[in-house]
Amino acid sequence: LYSILRSEQRAVPPAGPAPWGCPCGSRRRVALRSPQVACKAASAVLVKTLRFVQNVPCFQELPLEEQLLLVRSCWAPLLLLGLAQERVHLETVESAEPSMLQRILTARQQGEQPPPRAPAPAPGRPHHGPHLPSAGDIQAIKGFLAKCWSLDISTKEYAYLKGTVLFNPDLPGLQCTQYIEGLQREAQQALNEHVRLIHRGDEARFAKLNVVLSLLRSINANVVAELFFRPIIGAVNMDDMLLEMLCAKL
Repeated sequence: LYSILRSEQRAVPPAGPAPWGCPCGSRRRVALRSPQVACKAASAVLVKTLRFVQNVPCFQELPLEEQLLLVRSCWAPLLLLGLAQERVHLETVESAEPSMLQRILTARQQGEQPPPRAPAPAPGRPHHGPHLPSAGDIQAIKGFLAKCWSLDISTKEYAYLKGTVLFNPDLPGLQCTQYIEGLQREAQQALNEHVRLIHRGDEARFAKLNVVLSLLRSINANVVAELFFRPIIGAVNMDDMLLEMLCAKL
């Protein structure tokens, strides 16, 4: 596990932080300024991430059904960790989609009924159908990237974080739960030992790195799919795409 989790990956310099905006702006719809460039970068990182996963011997020992279940559940956080490691900067612009207020005012001027507000999904429940990224969604992703860059996470630390994310024993339907739980524990122990060895003067670093994992859990996978893949390849069925990529020799 340790030898594979320490695989080298290239990085490029980060860009500056995004400016503060009005709190109400978190509901505005946004799009990538250069979707072709960003989507190409995300696709390359996803391929590299799945290649990394496939090269972990203990992952290869799992049945294919277990492998696919793990990857389906964690491809988005793994991708975001890869984007942070590669220092991929997101440049966004406001979408042309009218805001709720604009639609209400327009409807009133035309004597129509204002459109109903769609109910917000319950916390922790997945979104179904297209989820157009809002400024708040993008801010969460940018905040995660900025946190990673501020910690100057090393290649080994990224690898152990990925191992912690990949081997999630809490997924329903897993058969090798104890084995996967042991692998996650190994990744966390290796991260802790590495931090204590390399960052002896920073006793809080291990906790800070686990904050990175908590930030990942707050980002919806559908938002990641809509942001990075829908602008180029349209409606995305990530399950089909991941199955095809996982079964291919990347």
